[in-house]
Amino acid sequence: MSATPEAGTGEAAPEQITTPPRRGRPELTAARNRLGLYLIAPTIVVLLVVIGYPVVRAVIMSFQNDAGLDPQTGLFVSGGFAGFKNYTHWLLQRCGEVKCPPGTLGSQFWPAVSATIFFTVASVVIEVVLGMWMALVMSRAFKGRGLLRASVLVPWSIPTAVTAKLWFFIFAFAGIANSLLHTKILWTGSQWPARFAVVVADVWKTTPFIALLILAGLQIIPEEVYEAAKVDGATKWQRFTRITLPLVRPALLVAVLFRTLDVLRIFDLPYILTGGSNGTTTLSILVVNQIRQGFNSAAALSTITFVFIFLVAFVFVKVLGANVVKTQQSQQKGAR
Repeated sequence: MSATPEAGTGEAAPEQITTPPRRGRPELTAARNRLGLYLIAPTIVVLLVVIGYPVVRAVIMSFQNDAGLDPQTGLFVSGGFAGFKNYTHWLLQRCGEVKCPPGTLGSQFWPAVSATIFFTVASVVIEVVLGMWMALVMSRAFKGRGLLRASVLVPWSIPTAVTAKLWFFIFAFAGIANSLLHTKILWTGSQWPARFAVVVADVWKTTPFIALLILAGLQIIPEEVYEAAKVDGATKWQRFTRITLPLVRPALLVAVLFRTLDVLRIFDLPYILTGGSNGTTTLSILVVNQIRQGFNSAAALSTITFVFIFLVAFVFVKVLGANVVKTQQSQQKGAR
């Protein structure tokens, strides 16, 4: 570049040299890509063996007949290709529309779906409300805050089987629940009391997990934002709805997603607490019960359960996740 004289002086300005940005060499980039592929190859192989093979094997088994006695000939048959028979057995066999023997597992599929959805919605909604309240309390500065945070995590650290047995004794006929409420309810003897007991036990155990994730999101919100809102005259409710909720939303969505997927496959808590009876049979319990009668039909049921949970996760990621990205982009544009 040629030097140009400065205004008002006869001296020439120093020459400004603009260097073009350095670009990586193609061979170096390809070598790095190959190195990254070599490093993650063992992990991919392990995932294919541990996750991929069982899923593929279950799908293959779901299209085969269960071994057993042929009702026409009375001879033992080893199975064979069944087509979609195992799937239609679960999806179409509904008492009242299609005749099915009383007590058959096929007639329990849709009640199990209903119970699973009920536990998911009720537990997640209550846990989010209580978890948000607990996180807001723990985020404040007060004496003994560390002790409170540690004590809140105690239920989460207890194994689920121990939690289920603990609440089994609490909801016993002569347990603490009836003593405190002055009632004589057989909590595990009918549908809605049994479902209520499962939801209460699940909320008690996993609410600290929701609170911990929300608390992590609250910690990254600058205190200056709240101070500025106070100066502008914003009330506590306005600060909560216009500052806290939008900024903590990514952490909240992650917590809701994890808990939703966790409750959709719930097994041990209702199985130990109620035995999976009286309207508390979930899809996971139904799969385990079917394994005792036939592996291939159980594989079809587990495949249906897997697809159902996958679709729920896909909806969460595509719908709620897209909104989070748009919100962050709009916030970045507003900051500019």
